[in-house]
Amino acid sequence: MSNIRDAVVVAYGRSAVAKSGKKGALRETNPVDYAGLVLRGVLDRVPQLKAEDIDDVIVGTARPEGVTGSNVARLIAARAGLPWTVPGQTVNRFCSSGLQTIATAANAIMAGQADVMVAGGVEDMTSQGMGPADPATLNQWLLDNQPDYYMPMGLTAEQVAERYNVTREQMDALAVESHKRAAAAQEAGAFDDEIIAVPGVDEEGQAITFNKDQGIRKGTSMESLAGLKTVFKEDGSVTAGTSSQTSEGTAFVVLMSADKAKELGIKPIAKFVGYAVGGVDPSIMGIGPIEAVPKVLKRAGLKLEDMDIIELNEAFASQAYVVMDTLKMDKAKVNPNGGAMALGHPLGATGAILTCKALNWLQKNGGKYGMVTMCIGGGMGAAGIFEMA
Repeated sequence: MSNIRDAVVVAYGRSAVAKSGKKGALRETNPVDYAGLVLRGVLDRVPQLKAEDIDDVIVGTARPEGVTGSNVARLIAARAGLPWTVPGQTVNRFCSSGLQTIATAANAIMAGQADVMVAGGVEDMTSQGMGPADPATLNQWLLDNQPDYYMPMGLTAEQVAERYNVTREQMDALAVESHKRAAAAQEAGAFDDEIIAVPGVDEEGQAITFNKDQGIRKGTSMESLAGLKTVFKEDGSVTAGTSSQTSEGTAFVVLMSADKAKELGIKPIAKFVGYAVGGVDPSIMGIGPIEAVPKVLKRAGLKLEDMDIIELNEAFASQAYVVMDTLKMDKAKVNPNGGAMALGHPLGATGAILTCKALNWLQKNGGKYGMVTMCIGGGMGAAGIFEMA
């Protein structure tokens, strides 16, 4: 086992992303149900794969408690119809959880510790939300000495805007472009192949087949955003329109060794190239990709210009703007089909969802390399690279 093996993606798929709350299409569905159904749909895309050959199912979630507690990965595997012989592992690295699971799965394959892995994420923000933590659960030493680790995400976005001089107009323009691109992509059917339909409800509570991302607002304009009040700081600049939408959804990727894919007669879609994480000041957590992106590029022996698509999670417009500006990203390559301000950010599922978006875009439009990157609560960043087969 001295040789590092190639880990390849052979199937992927995601749910549509739903709004959270009383108008959300998945508000009445348990996340184990919709995640299990999507996982089943992804596995059905590789009929050559036998369930008993899956070494592990790894699922990321930012809130591994409540309806996504009890080692939700194990429950989702069961709901997908996998036998009890297939294990499950739940991972939490906040907003990068869904990408972390893919990296963890790929690393196991590359190290020879597994042949077939399933990785993904799920988040149910209707039940879990983004409210403040129970004060009784907070560490007193950190509160006294390093309270920024507990700073609400919206305030970190304000801190980024202030420190890097990002204007309200710059943030609004980025949000308008996100909705414009997402609306055009949805209208063109660009997401259809990556989305696996699940049962949901409309705003009146009537049963529907849920297969369209719910958060896109086609009429978003500079004028409409200019009328929004700030939400995190009275004299601030960050609004609901320049923040990612609270959402729910799920996504999964099937990885295996290149040798296993050949044995089963499965054509690989892409190869996992590398992954990196980095730490930053928690009070400006949104700049995390500024640390992670150069690190993963150096390890892979690649340059940012080599990337044909970059899926950068738009947690907030302020941080997305600073990341693109600092790293000198080609904005045409970043979120070509819109980002989280339009499509939503279901926390622990987002990394896997963005992976599906990147791979689908590359399959449709050509290109060799795709990057997925995001900031992470607590002051971190993550970035992963995939190479098309």
